[in-house]
Amino acid sequence: MNFKLNIVLGLLVFSCKGKANITHLVDASKEKLSAGITQSTVQSVGVNTTQQAKKEDTLKTVSAIQKTEMESQEIVPIKVSMVDHSLWGSLLKKYVDEDGNVNYNGFKTDIADLKAYLSQLSNNAPTATWSKEEKLAYYINLYNAATVKLIVDNYPVKSIKDIPKRWKKKWISVGDEITSLNDIEHKVLRKMDEPRIHFAINCASYSCPKLLNAAFTPQSMERLLSKTAVDFINDKKRNRFENGTAQLSKIFQWFKSDFTQKTSLLEYINIYLENPTPKDSKIEYLDYDWSLNEAK
Repeated sequence: MNFKLNIVLGLLVFSCKGKANITHLVDASKEKLSAGITQSTVQSVGVNTTQQAKKEDTLKTVSAIQKTEMESQEIVPIKVSMVDHSLWGSLLKKYVDEDGNVNYNGFKTDIADLKAYLSQLSNNAPTATWSKEEKLAYYINLYNAATVKLIVDNYPVKSIKDIPKRWKKKWISVGDEITSLNDIEHKVLRKMDEPRIHFAINCASYSCPKLLNAAFTPQSMERLLSKTAVDFINDKKRNRFENGTAQLSKIFQWFKSDFTQKTSLLEYINIYLENPTPKDSKIEYLDYDWSLNEAK
């Protein structure tokens, strides 16, 4: 009986101590866990705070760099041509055919538009800021439009050479200056280091390079200069190449120095000739037909 009682009492004492120990262990674990969570949270907040600070510093640096770049960059305005050549282009399409023949009677009926275009050119004279292409377009179109106006003012006429002082007379307005066809060709265009202008300007005669039925613009300049060169040099009515002989337009005689600044005359011609002629070909010059280049 006493033996059994001792066992029961021993179990009770062990049980009470075990519960106390367990409670102690649980409480200790809770404290450690709580401390761990608190420490982890603090560390996490610390990390996030550091990352946020770094991110803000990076953004500030990028913003500073972009600001510096923007301040250092020059604002380049979009360059727009000062003259609209579309009015002249529409007149050419209406009154000049693909072969360069001109309907001067048609131009006469639209003389108001022709005058308006010449007036537009007069009020927008080239300045030093204009590009070479802009100046070429201006003066080539001016020369051709003024030549048409000269013929219309004297029409009917059989040849431009029937008009007194046709090239030397000063009547063309360019800003505050009054100039002539001669001055536009020799004092302006020929000094622009572009010999192909001789294929682009038209003197209202059959042997001249044909009047193109499109206006020159800065954007189309290179394409149209090349086109006029190819068309003129390969036109058998104006230049002929056969049997070792090059029968050339007198334009190549009159302005030979313009074409031979960097090469020989035949070498220059061969650049645009579909079937190049031998460099030692004999050169002859064809008679020049000054009759009016009108549509018949």
